Amino acid sequence: FKQGDVITTTIDTARGETIIITHDCNLPRPYSLGFRVQGANGLWEVDGNRIYIEGKSEPHKWDVANDWLDKYDHPLWKKYGEYAAGAGHGGMDFFVLHAFVESAKANIAPPLDAYDAAAWSAVTPLSEASIHQKGEPQNFPDFTRGLWIKREPYSWIKDAY
Repeated sequence: FKQGDVITTTIDTARGETIIITHDCNLPRPYSLGFRVQGANGLWEVDGNRIYIEGKSEPHKWDVANDWLDKYDHPLWKKYGEYAAGAGHGGMDFFVLHAFVESAKANIAPPLDAYDAAAWSAVTPLSEASIHQKGEPQNFPDFTRGLWIKREPYSWIKDAY
């Protein structure tokens, strides 16, 4: 397995979004998941606790993310955030495991299924193949055989569990 200090993977989705994943577990630095979500009207970065919303934030100036999160954060984060904080990966591990347990108790499909697991697991070998081929793009397998197009969102999640 070849690996440089930092690996950047770019995924162009079928719906036109771009996902950029940076993998760096070799260089000395403080712990950071480096989360950044950016859309047409704004962006949020966990590092620096900052957010910018077009038309709401002062032009070219970051807002403190907590001010927005206090008002708009998902009800589950508001309900379980303090409890989840020590569960790993900034609380995400708690929510993934909790959703699985609650769906099993209710005998319903979990929000993350085998197709999700397969897709997430494919990123590493596809990145490795791309590196081996000097950065050539790789086709991402459709483990659902097209069923993802009609897949309904998990409406039961909301803020119920």
